[in-house]
Amino acid sequence: MATFIEKLGNTDRRVIFILMALAVVLPLALRMNLPILIDEGPSKDHYDFVEALPEGSRVLLSFDYDPSTMPELQPMAVALCQQLMTKNIKIVSMALWPMGVSLGNEALTAISDSLGREEYVDWVNLGYKTGGGVLIVRMGSDIHSVFPTDYNGYPIADMPIMDGINKLGDFDMIISLSAGDPGIPAWVMMAGDRYNIPIGGGCTAVSSPQFYPYLDTGQMVGFLGGLKGAADYETMVRAELDDAPPGTATPGMAAQSVAHLVIMLFIIIGNIAYLSEKKRKGGAK
Repeated sequence: MATFIEKLGNTDRRVIFILMALAVVLPLALRMNLPILIDEGPSKDHYDFVEALPEGSRVLLSFDYDPSTMPELQPMAVALCQQLMTKNIKIVSMALWPMGVSLGNEALTAISDSLGREEYVDWVNLGYKTGGGVLIVRMGSDIHSVFPTDYNGYPIADMPIMDGINKLGDFDMIISLSAGDPGIPAWVMMAGDRYNIPIGGGCTAVSSPQFYPYLDTGQMVGFLGGLKGAADYETMVRAELDDAPPGTATPGMAAQSVAHLVIMLFIIIGNIAYLSEKKRKGGAK
């Protein structure tokens, strides 16, 4: 028995790499869905706040991330667009990061096509502008001067969705999907506090701890933290739909969970092998 345990403890690292790869790839390939238990917390607070918005409300959705954080933030974007468009809430989107425009457009067009929503009537993507916090302050007084056209060059003055929207104060909520700076902090400081607009959003798992104080002070109505927050939101949105499209966050959580179990298994095996070897050497002395 001791020899078998010691052999396990000396497992070739290539075997470990292969098992870890299988632990990640197989759940994704099989679209494994583990149960997602929704508890009270920032994700549910965010979902409940959006659900409470009346039909026809106007939300500014800012895609402040790039492809490096897409696995965590893109599922949030899809779930949010699904919820907002299902409730017939108008979406005006933009980006403080250059690549956020195309990533946001993927989510918007995919959900819009599935629900039969119309660009420039139900949603619009204004595009990217540099400036961060300064840009947000300028939008607080006049959005049309900052974005005279959308990302396609179409004048926003000719868009039905922009009727009655001239400044940030005309929005019922601002949501930022943020991978860093500029992102949620800039929206909270330059828009939420200044113009008293409810702020929500999503961020990477590594960034989420810094936003809990924002919830305690009431500066954010809720937020989604990492892949877990995306899976929570995806689950809540899909629960309200009869024929919801398949999500990506839930299978991602399954792959992450299986990979963590494999890591824990090898940690246990390694410790048992170490203690067995130590005991054998002690007995030999």
